[in-house]
Amino acid sequence: EPVTLKFTIEPVSGHYLLKCNAHLSPGWHLYSQVQPKSAIAVPTSFRFNRNPLLALPGKVWEKGKLEMVRDEVLRTETWQYTTSVAFHQKVLKKTKAKTALSGSVTYQLCTDEKCLPPKTVPFSVDIQ
Repeated sequence: EPVTLKFTIEPVSGHYLLKCNAHLSPGWHLYSQVQPKSAIAVPTSFRFNRNPLLALPGKVWEKGKLEMVRDEVLRTETWQYTTSVAFHQKVLKKTKAKTALSGSVTYQLCTDEKCLPPKTVPFSVDIQ
């Protein structure tokens, strides 16, 4: 697999922070959640399962070196990451009870010559 995903949850002053760290093999790239209108790439997306004990204020944000790539032949632009990227989501816990945050992430990996079909990976992290 050209990408390794690691999901962690960390307490941060009054809330939790879900982190999805993606590390890419050399030559591969992963697409940002937001793409220009001309993009044909499949953007990375997150889906969270409902949990009445949790609130997810705001949207998932990205931390990494975002690259804009223009394909002159296809006349498209894409926003991508080539080494690593971290996706973060703020999580509020409504109770002291132990629970879990679960869902899935969908992404597409490509090289300059080929793309793999989009893949959806489930995840679950325990929150103490």
